[in-house]
Amino acid sequence: MKIRLQTLGCSKNRVDSEHILSQLEPICEILPEDSVEDVDVLLINTCGFIGDAKEESIQAILEAVELKNQGRIGRIVVFGCLSQRYAQELPESIPEVDAWFGARDFEPLIEWFGLIPDDSKNAERVLSTPSHYAFLKISEGCDRRCSYCAIPHIRGAHRSVPMEELVAEATLLAQKGVKELIIIAQDTTFYGLDLYRRRALAELLDKLSQIEGIEWMRIHYSYPADFPQDVLDQMASNPKVCAYMDIPLQHIADKVLDKMHRHVTGQWTRDLIKTMREKVPGVVLRTTMIVGHPGEGKKEFEELLDFVREARFERLGAFTYSEEEGTFGALNFKDSVSKKEKQRRLDVLMELQSGISLEYNQSRVGTSEKVIIDRFEDGVFVCRSRFESPEVDGEILVRYEPAQEVFAGIDPYSLVGEFMQVEIIGADEYDLIAQAVELY
Repeated sequence: MKIRLQTLGCSKNRVDSEHILSQLEPICEILPEDSVEDVDVLLINTCGFIGDAKEESIQAILEAVELKNQGRIGRIVVFGCLSQRYAQELPESIPEVDAWFGARDFEPLIEWFGLIPDDSKNAERVLSTPSHYAFLKISEGCDRRCSYCAIPHIRGAHRSVPMEELVAEATLLAQKGVKELIIIAQDTTFYGLDLYRRRALAELLDKLSQIEGIEWMRIHYSYPADFPQDVLDQMASNPKVCAYMDIPLQHIADKVLDKMHRHVTGQWTRDLIKTMREKVPGVVLRTTMIVGHPGEGKKEFEELLDFVREARFERLGAFTYSEEEGTFGALNFKDSVSKKEKQRRLDVLMELQSGISLEYNQSRVGTSEKVIIDRFEDGVFVCRSRFESPEVDGEILVRYEPAQEVFAGIDPYSLVGEFMQVEIIGADEYDLIAQAVELY
């Protein structure tokens, strides 16, 4: 049986897809996600987080239906967040889909293929990333109740994966050649509270760092309230934990934070950023902001801009507020900022951040950095340092010079997944230009 799995949305969905493929592997020929070959079954792992993501998922399903009508796809199976959120409406609207499953219906999905779920394969994955890095999902669901967010309704309550299971999974990944782990969850700082009655992310990082073959670890999606300080201690002292933190802050104005139900104040947030920069010198901070949320007037938006100027985040993304049905915000707040004004605020914020990002990248010119090579294309090594996360950050581009001594007699494609020392020689807003110094 030829199958292809199309994963939409976040990296947490990607991990789910990789676990499912490991269960289906014994009876299926798994085609690459970008394959155009005809398939017996197309699986679509959907996203239902915000409006744009929902539209992308629905469009992907409709395109699959068209291919099915052309005879290029045998059957269509849809699962994930969108089908969890609209379990009643979607089957009625798109009857051409052969089976629908929710975000947590892994066992029924596997059984649909005529298989009995094999618990002995729970730690196994069919990687869809390059073989030298992988995402490690340490928990599922979320106990936070941010007023704008539908994730708790879709994914349910927070559930940590036991530490020994994560170590086993990461060990198998390392044996496959994975050198970098990107630690992910709806909220990584909440890890362990349900199982161990304590925040155990720092302890988990310590255990993972002892796995032979794992060289880098970086943390994504950390909630600012009650941030565990021992994580910063790990980051400052453990050479395998990258000085990199993804911490979505969403806003700084107290009025907006209160309406968002973020359980922090602007001053708390400022103090936390200060502590991070003091305890981990040189730390790279990635964050996200929401503009146009109920309660954000001109004054609150200006406060947000002032905070971004002050904090100088190395990486910042933003999106406009959208009402998500079923959330506290949609039920209780009026979406009073016009779509045009939201977009204007987004443009102003991102223009400000563009200059900050450019200055940060330019400050790295002349430095020497260790990078990992993600791919080789068009005569260029596309790399990342400890300060860039895959798929969301800029890249470091190194021109392959066959005559250069460091590359003498080496097939450049064989270097993908290897480490290299480079000197940064140029920068723009997103990417860096470097030249090779030596290979590891």
